[in-house]
Amino acid sequence: MRRLGQLAERTPAGRERYIDLLRALAITMVVAGHWGVTVIVRDAAGRPTGHSALGDLPWAYPLTWPGQVLPVFFLVGGYANAASLARRRERGGDAAGWLLDRSARLVRPTSALLLVLTAAAALARLRGADAAQIRTVVWFATIPLWFLVAYLVVVVLTPPMHALHRRYGLAVPLVLVALVALGDIGRLAGPTVLADGNYLFGWLAVHQLGFAWYDARSATAATGPPSRPAGTTAPAGTAQGGTAPPPTAGTRPPSGSDSAGVRRRRLPTSRPVALALLTGGLAALVLLTVVGPWPVSMLHVPGERLDNASPPSLALLALAAAQLGLILLLRDPAERWLRRPRPWRAVIAVNLVVLTVFLWHLTAAVLLIGLLDAVGLLPTPRVGSAAWWGWRVPWLLMLSVVLAGLVAVFGPVEARSARHRPGRRGGRTSRARAALTVAGYAAVVGGLLVNSVTPQRTPEPLGTPVPALVAYLAGAGVLRLLRSGWGSRG
Repeated sequence: MRRLGQLAERTPAGRERYIDLLRALAITMVVAGHWGVTVIVRDAAGRPTGHSALGDLPWAYPLTWPGQVLPVFFLVGGYANAASLARRRERGGDAAGWLLDRSARLVRPTSALLLVLTAAAALARLRGADAAQIRTVVWFATIPLWFLVAYLVVVVLTPPMHALHRRYGLAVPLVLVALVALGDIGRLAGPTVLADGNYLFGWLAVHQLGFAWYDARSATAATGPPSRPAGTTAPAGTAQGGTAPPPTAGTRPPSGSDSAGVRRRRLPTSRPVALALLTGGLAALVLLTVVGPWPVSMLHVPGERLDNASPPSLALLALAAAQLGLILLLRDPAERWLRRPRPWRAVIAVNLVVLTVFLWHLTAAVLLIGLLDAVGLLPTPRVGSAAWWGWRVPWLLMLSVVLAGLVAVFGPVEARSARHRPGRRGGRTSRARAALTVAGYAAVVGGLLVNSVTPQRTPEPLGTPVPALVAYLAGAGVLRLLRSGWGSRG
């Protein structure tokens, strides 16, 4: 508590605290949503297994509209990445050095998860567990990694996409939305391969809006540019190491001959625009889902032919527009509320371990299910029954306790990554180190992607496919060596 108080006291006056609140709320909603819709049943062998309850609760589909918060992650991520990239360049650094610094907060907690799961899988195999069952358990625990694949790709593309943003402004997300529409046509009428690009174009479109929001906030801040938000690279309320970052002139609104270009890059944030986004987004969402061909549910429903989130559809982007409108409408009262010490300390606490919470929340479910099953106290009520609904509250409470224990153990990995202050003196990165940085990211993304697309019942003695594990660890190792300074004088 003392450290939280210190971090809260050191928060720069111009910080956009709302960004940190949005991230904390989004992660909480994802965790609660995954836990809340989980159904535990037993397979033919009597072993516990799980699936989503949405397929049995069609009346709940509209509730997924506020529950689908991945667009918020990418919007906040765009803001955070624009802020930190601008500051890095102001200090004389470059995009390659920024990418290397950014990898610490993302890769270290992920490595901890994979290494622990691999060790547990190997131990289970030595004790005679079935390889297919091991894979099923690890597959469930690593479901959060598919999101990390998309986000890591967007991070790698941030420097060139930010350059496009500075040149063409809001025209860039409009083009990306058009590409998503083309992919949707492919899904509906063929060829379906056109839809593959939506995995990238959809999330990039929302991420670009984060750039535009950052430009708008930095241009209108009365006390200078907002300090770096606590994203996947720095905790809320601290500037890596607990001290406030210096003012960054490079993030102040440009002036002079570039004023028209700046206006083109900013996200309009007035109340009329926010209302238009909210109402227009909701109207488009209704037309695309209730009237049009897209599912009403914004989350995956077992058995549905179409999915709004995998890959992102126009319906999901309409939801993102509505969410953005609501976010802009609530921004001022939320900022006033966050000036209070207690709410702000709570937001800081979540953001210090936000990725750890996300990565380990399904592992907590695996552990709790295994424990209750081992002692013969695992209930398996029918979905929608009174017993199932009654089980939701104790289920969520027990999961929270298990996750709190996991965060207490593994959260310091993320917190230490945030306290480290990389790239403090700026400087240019050699071409060789830049190439190795990108290669490290590529190996990490490739390993996570292979794991995500490998079927859950494939026999895997280590839980994670060996090629995926090797690729990931190789990439993570390269990035760690580069962050330590390896090759910087060669």
